[in-house]
Amino acid sequence: MKCTNKTKAGVISCLLILSLTLFGCGSLSYSFPYDRSSLVSGFKAVDQISTGKATPYAANLCVVSENKLDSNINMGETCAACLFDVNDNSCLYSLNAHEKVNPASLTKLMTALIAVKYGSLDQILTATSNCKITEAGAQTMDLKAGDSMTLDQALHILLMHSDNDVALLVAENIGGTIDAFIGLMNDEAKRIGATNTHFVNPHGLTAEDHYTTAYDMYLIFNEAIKYEAITQILNLSTYETSYNQSGGFPKDISYRTTNLFLRGEKKAPNNVTVIGGKTGTTLAAGHCLILLSKNTEGKPYISVIMKAPSTETLYDQMVTLLELIP
Repeated sequence: MKCTNKTKAGVISCLLILSLTLFGCGSLSYSFPYDRSSLVSGFKAVDQISTGKATPYAANLCVVSENKLDSNINMGETCAACLFDVNDNSCLYSLNAHEKVNPASLTKLMTALIAVKYGSLDQILTATSNCKITEAGAQTMDLKAGDSMTLDQALHILLMHSDNDVALLVAENIGGTIDAFIGLMNDEAKRIGATNTHFVNPHGLTAEDHYTTAYDMYLIFNEAIKYEAITQILNLSTYETSYNQSGGFPKDISYRTTNLFLRGEKKAPNNVTVIGGKTGTTLAAGHCLILLSKNTEGKPYISVIMKAPSTETLYDQMVTLLELIP
């Protein structure tokens, strides 16, 4: 009888210690950083007894493990779509969130993120012969070797008009080489948990082994909009500036955003205001769009659609998705 009581007491003591270790009762806290090299489900565990509590890596992120559909939404041939409540870290809709797809120019969100993280907005970028896009039909501003502009100017052109040669301009000047910059893009993707993403260029033109997912695009976009320089640009409908041509002569340019909501050509639901976003279109990627929106209470939401069959379908489906915002 005594032996049994001792055993029970030992078990209770162990459970008490374990509960204090996991949940804590004091102000001390630990973080559970995301680490792909960890042998414990991607997390490092606290290996000592304490009264602290551990905060998991994804505590402030939306997590999606399976489809979360709505009977009123028919995505048809569209490959993937998601709607996330940023404040509540919840997913309101999810279709094929982890399906690997070509990101097209949504790639440029990661390019912009790396640029503002490692560069300065007043930094002068100078084009070389490496900033040449040869793919037929690809959007460019026809940069010539010796042309120059600030990083701030380049980011406006990159995110609003999606010129592919400007992505190369940013990559080479910020990374030292384009390949080194792409390495930074992939390192950042791993750091934020976008483990189903791999980049081979900074612009998103179709290439083998260049892919992402709707969920990973949420992670990338969610990280990018932490930078005010990026969110301000994404909110603009027009942009005018002047850059220096190789001969020393300035050239005036004027752009409109590719986002049809901001251009006033498409209308969001009455209770939703579209703050900004990024479009992307190639034959391989189809028509893609990611948005930051707010409801009448000012709560932020991120919505993403990948590989819609047409521009019209893309925006019609995005409106339907935004209608799920309370």
